[in-house]
Amino acid sequence: MGANFITGTGTDIGKTWLCCALLQHWRQQGLSPRAYKPVLSGFAAATAMTGDAGQLLTALGEGMDQLDAIAPWRFAAPLSPDMAAAREGRRIDFDELVSFTRRAANREAVRPEAARRGWADFSPTLIEGVGGVMVPLDDRHTVRDWIAAAGLPCVLVAGSYLGTLSHTLTALEALEKVGVGVTAIALNESPESPVELIETAAVLARHAAVPVISIARADPAPGIARLAALLA
Repeated sequence: MGANFITGTGTDIGKTWLCCALLQHWRQQGLSPRAYKPVLSGFAAATAMTGDAGQLLTALGEGMDQLDAIAPWRFAAPLSPDMAAAREGRRIDFDELVSFTRRAANREAVRPEAARRGWADFSPTLIEGVGGVMVPLDDRHTVRDWIAAAGLPCVLVAGSYLGTLSHTLTALEALEKVGVGVTAIALNESPESPVELIETAAVLARHAAVPVISIARADPAPGIARLAALLA
């Protein structure tokens, strides 16, 4: 079990929720997973605990003293990272971001009891992206470029809302175009969607050459377990 990049078809699609669910699943199995949210827009110190990075730290059983370690690039404006950074007279150094991601992906974090169970080579690590696949990070690079440069497989998170078929297949094609391996599409059930989750998953499965994992709101555990098994 190595490192996987969690990306999405757009913003507010459920990337952080999915990461937290996977982290909790692995911890229940006796593993000590790691998670990182290197780039974070819309950060407010007053609500940091309930923000994306704070939720990841809670799921990891860690405190806010680890915020800098998992989310070093934080910006206040809830905009694309390039725009949010510009508001503060800053920029994201793409090469530095890629180097950070590679170091995070190679970090081992396995409890002794996990090693005794034969999981010594398994160190589940999640790198959560920002926004969607094609969100700009600077004048030349997008999240897609970040994933490709880091050399990580990814999970593409999508919703089940009306219109998700085009959004998801377009994002999938964009990733495949630059050689990014997509382990699975995680289909999060969108609230009040006029389309049934199972129906959307079936259509996606006919068009996508990767597994489509349905995650129901009422009972997400089976979908999370299936996805966790794929990432192993």
